[in-house]
Amino acid sequence: MEFEVIRSNRKSMAVEIKLNKLIIRAPMQATNEDINSFMPKNKAWIEKNLAKAQAQQQAAASIKKLTMDEIRQLADKALEIIPGRVNYYAPLVGVTYGRITIRNQRSKWGSCSSKGNLNFNCLLMLTPPEVIDSVVVHELCHRKEMNHSDRFYSEVLRVFPDYWKWDRWLKDNGNILMAMMDQ
Repeated sequence: MEFEVIRSNRKSMAVEIKLNKLIIRAPMQATNEDINSFMPKNKAWIEKNLAKAQAQQQAAASIKKLTMDEIRQLADKALEIIPGRVNYYAPLVGVTYGRITIRNQRSKWGSCSSKGNLNFNCLLMLTPPEVIDSVVVHELCHRKEMNHSDRFYSEVLRVFPDYWKWDRWLKDNGNILMAMMDQ
């Protein structure tokens, strides 16, 4: 089975599937032997999730693509809604932020730069309001922790206790929404 290895300053190995591609995230010091022994231990998860990703990709192929006009309308709606949600949650997180930008991205729901600028995907307008709030809180918490550590998620959950529920919704439905963007 082919896979891509991405090494970083992490402590443990993890496996993920993105766009039908198997990715192993490994610590810098992990040997090829470590990585190759990691694969069989996760074979059941890999097979199950590869099949799920392939089914999602097939479903995505039949989904109606958004027109540029529809994308513009979503972006306009996002510009009306998201800044208000950011203004609401920023004091609860206890942070400030820079610019808010709405984008039509094909792989990210949001991002936070080291300067505190926040970017959000216009497709969030097709999700329940709680999903929008979960992404807003997630990005604002990066103003305190620019990583996905336990401390980061503790802060997210302090502000938005239902975070995992809506993160799961996005994981389960996000690929279909992303597929609406013209490739």
